[in-house]
Amino acid sequence: MIIKVFLIFPHINSYNSNKMKIECIKDKLTWGLDKVAKIAGKNLTLPILSCVLFEAKKGLLKIKATNLDFGVEVSIPVKVIEEGILAVPGNVAANFIENINDRTVLLEEKENNLTITTERNKTIIKTHNHSDFPNIPSPTKEFSVKINAKDFINGLASVWYSASTSTIKPELSSVHIYEQNDEMIFVATDSFRLAEKKIKIKKHDSFSPVLIPNKNIQEIIRILGGLEEDLEINISKNQLSINVEGLYLVSRLVDGVFPDYKQIIPKEFKTEITLLKQDLINSLKLAHIFSDNFNQISVHCLPKKNLFELKTKNNDVGENVNQLKAAIKGEDIDINFNYRYLSDAFSSVNSDSIFIGFNGLSRPVVLNGIADKSFTYLVMPMNK
Repeated sequence: MIIKVFLIFPHINSYNSNKMKIECIKDKLTWGLDKVAKIAGKNLTLPILSCVLFEAKKGLLKIKATNLDFGVEVSIPVKVIEEGILAVPGNVAANFIENINDRTVLLEEKENNLTITTERNKTIIKTHNHSDFPNIPSPTKEFSVKINAKDFINGLASVWYSASTSTIKPELSSVHIYEQNDEMIFVATDSFRLAEKKIKIKKHDSFSPVLIPNKNIQEIIRILGGLEEDLEINISKNQLSINVEGLYLVSRLVDGVFPDYKQIIPKEFKTEITLLKQDLINSLKLAHIFSDNFNQISVHCLPKKNLFELKTKNNDVGENVNQLKAAIKGEDIDINFNYRYLSDAFSSVNSDSIFIGFNGLSRPVVLNGIADKSFTYLVMPMNK
């Protein structure tokens, strides 16, 4: 099966005919529609964006969807009886195909409708004018680098949650990717926290830093999930494209400059703590039950007593105090954090034990794994 993922810029297709007749395996069609239908959504201004595009040609069915900012194309092998192209409502097609039980499906255009026939079912779905569907851009290639698909997804998944949800500053609502020596580095920040993930890559030409809009990152992770091949990533001024065995992805890049974050990462700490990651996760879950509307959690450390304590209080629910075993050195600490800002990072830490470094109430706290230094996380404390 072939997947293509792309970002769309309005451009009209020109096809001579919308006739189509194909026979395909239901499971393959379900797989393809599952990849693309989530991109197509309700759009009152442009109804064509609620559609998926079926294009049958040379033994393949291409299924496309776009919201004008992000798009997907999937190609599956089918028996093409008559070549053609149709645009049909994405959610309707996906939900119907998913819930039929027959092994094979016949798709045929009849009187500007899509007729779906199986051994036990015959259904008609209204079509839209396929000529209104946007076309796929063809970006130029200026820089190229190769990286394993799983590593690339790991890099994105390790940091995307730290990007800003606001689009006021586009560079902060993006994932920043750049290269340094033999590593591809992924970074995201909303100015209250920052996540950085370093991934080893093969020999490559150096490339300029890029900013991928964060609103597309989750879909990229979902669609590319499960691939294990090497990706060829090509970068131009405004777009980033990916090639892998028939899969093609192109994403618009944000025009901006990412903050010079390295200067805010502390090299030394006034208080250092080492503890088991799972112990801290379990303790945070208990503490969160009693946190207030601001998700506030208090961290209390007394190195001389080897005491590490999490405290939460909610006037409507109650309060919780939880002590953990930890190796502590340095100054006493009494500091507050947003529970979610702490808990989000643990899935990115590939280590059983973690390090936490403190430098006072107004300075960022650093968290990373003991065994794996490829991930670094900074979070600002909350004011009391």
